[in-house]
Amino acid sequence: MKQAIRLIALAIPMLFAETQASPAEADRIMQSWDKSVEIWTLEMRAAATPQANAAVLAKRPDRMAEARRMWQLIGTGLDQEWIIEPAAWFLRITQGLVEQRPDGTNAPAFVDETKQILQAVETHHLKSPKLIPMCMALAASSNPRALPLLEKIQSTNPNPKVQGVAAMANALVLKSLGEDPQVMRKRLTCLRKAIIDSSEVDLGGGVTVAKLAEDELYIIRHLTKGRVAPDLVGTDSANRPLKLSDEAGRIVMLLFWNSSMNEADRVIAMTNTARQRFKDRPVTVLGVNLDSLEKLRALEGDQTVTWRNISDPSGKLAKAYRVNSLPLVYVLDGERRIHFSGTPGSFAELTMEALLSELKPAGEE
Repeated sequence: MKQAIRLIALAIPMLFAETQASPAEADRIMQSWDKSVEIWTLEMRAAATPQANAAVLAKRPDRMAEARRMWQLIGTGLDQEWIIEPAAWFLRITQGLVEQRPDGTNAPAFVDETKQILQAVETHHLKSPKLIPMCMALAASSNPRALPLLEKIQSTNPNPKVQGVAAMANALVLKSLGEDPQVMRKRLTCLRKAIIDSSEVDLGGGVTVAKLAEDELYIIRHLTKGRVAPDLVGTDSANRPLKLSDEAGRIVMLLFWNSSMNEADRVIAMTNTARQRFKDRPVTVLGVNLDSLEKLRALEGDQTVTWRNISDPSGKLAKAYRVNSLPLVYVLDGERRIHFSGTPGSFAELTMEALLSELKPAGEE
């Protein structure tokens, strides 16, 4: 009897683990996360006072905890094909997450787990027809192995639609490598293949490959380095007219953002610091904010945000700039020519410093 009890006791955890590690359980985690983010975002939009805003911010859904839950589920079965979609979700939700080391410094989180996922894709899933979400997760990744893996998927996978989406993802990764003519040619080649092979594929939220490729082609033609940025016309949080062209002659750091984007607190802090750093120089920090007008007023009212913003709750101005993810920053010179586009941080500020160093002192011809 005791032997039977021991066998049953050993079998129960195994059965439990088998039940947990399933597509249904992974889907439950993903849906639960999406719902919690949706509710939190609605609460953020409704928070109209500094106190309410702080209270809602404190309840931000915990990406780290949800990523750990998913990894516990999928981490030991990465060779199984059903895990591709939740593994792609894991890569997306952990993008940009940092954790504190014992010495107090910060480091990217889930580095080993990400490496295992990429290795599993290369070893077990290169020919899977289910790689479309993984391709787009790799496109959003800053991992240096993302580009070679996407190129391998594009050349190896037998499914034309997967090849096309991999080409689309390749074009997005190449975008982060700059605007060297050779890189630009590769981007255009990838975009053409994406349109030919997978134009109708829905990438989520009703965005097709064709629409995303169209946006990328517009960016190449109108929003790359050296182009004159389109003017933006709107109103600030007090309903006063505000135009990008009003800043002629000044260097502009143009930030598209909202308060519910990932790393919003960090981006807001960096932008406040940049504004303070350049305040006595011919530099304007200008935001295009996609929160509700009430939310923007609350953020500016308690000095959480110290720079001026064009209010864009409908996203109309962001669409004009083909903004597909937040945050996004442009650095423009006094004639609105683009010198940098990408994520906020040191590269944007170094570009502004370089532009400032080229300005002639007052009175000098």
